[in-house]
Amino acid sequence: MTASRQLSRIDRLLIEVEHALATSFIARPPAQRPNPSAGMPAEELDDAQRRHAAGLMRVNHVGEVCAQALYFGQAAVARDAATRTQLLAAAGEETDHLSWCGDRLQQLGSRPSLFNPLWYAGSYAIGLAAGLRGDGWNLGFVVETERQVEAHLQDHLQTLPAPDARSRAIVKAMQVDEARHADHAQAAGARALPAPIKRAMRAASAVMKAVAYRL
Repeated sequence: MTASRQLSRIDRLLIEVEHALATSFIARPPAQRPNPSAGMPAEELDDAQRRHAAGLMRVNHVGEVCAQALYFGQAAVARDAATRTQLLAAAGEETDHLSWCGDRLQQLGSRPSLFNPLWYAGSYAIGLAAGLRGDGWNLGFVVETERQVEAHLQDHLQTLPAPDARSRAIVKAMQVDEARHADHAQAAGARALPAPIKRAMRAASAVMKAVAYRL
């Protein structure tokens, strides 16, 4: 049996670049799990409802681009192999979310955010910074990120147009996954983030959501 080749720094860099490009520019990557809205009948939405649903699902798509970047940035500098494995496993589920949101945007006749490369780059940098603080802080960042995502998904469930059952099915499935990611990170030894960092994360998220809803 041939031993697997040890990846060089250049290999790892190329993998990171390939992932960044794919996440930023491929709206609907292959998903491991079926889309929760598959097989549901098309709904009747007027133009205003369709635009609003598309804006919310674009925000969710951007959130998954950011999640990919955060997890890969954190995994790149994680000190413990188990932490790295946990981060990459969560990133795999976030890829499903990215695909589902991309599907829904297409159904709504819309597109992903024009600024996806920028969202990815900024989130990857934040992930690196979080990871360099150590695995406890790394996992703490996962917990806070996922709790904030849970909250904004709950808001979307309340504000999506009433007839839009397909978007709502996707958002509910995403919410379950995000809660599980946070719970697993908490159980793995996450440290609570200081309040100023939590506030800064909420402020950055608010800017992202305001821009991504339109662009």
